[in-house]
Amino acid sequence: MTNPQPNNPLHGLTLEQMLNELVARLGWAALGRRVNIRCFTHEPSVASSLKFLRRTPWAREQVEALYLDTVGDARGASRHQRPHKPFE
Repeated sequence: MTNPQPNNPLHGLTLEQMLNELVARLGWAALGRRVNIRCFTHEPSVASSLKFLRRTPWAREQVEALYLDTVGDARGASRHQRPHKPFE
C-alpha cells in the first residue's frame, strides 16, 4: 500500500497522464521546443515518448518539471482548496 505524500504534487499521477495533459495543452511542437528530445520532435507518439522517458531519468525530470510549471500549479491549487462558504 502506498503512503500519502502531501508534499509531492506528482503523487498519484502516471507519466502517461502527465504526457497526455502536456500534449493536449501545448501540442507536440511546443513540447519539443521546451524539452528538446527527439521523441517529441520527430514522428512523436505517446508510446515512443513513454518508452524513452521511462529509460532516461534526466528527460523524465524535465517533463515532470514542465508539467508542474504548466499544469501542476492549477491542479494543485484546485485540489487542496476548500470551497468558500457565502457569508450569511
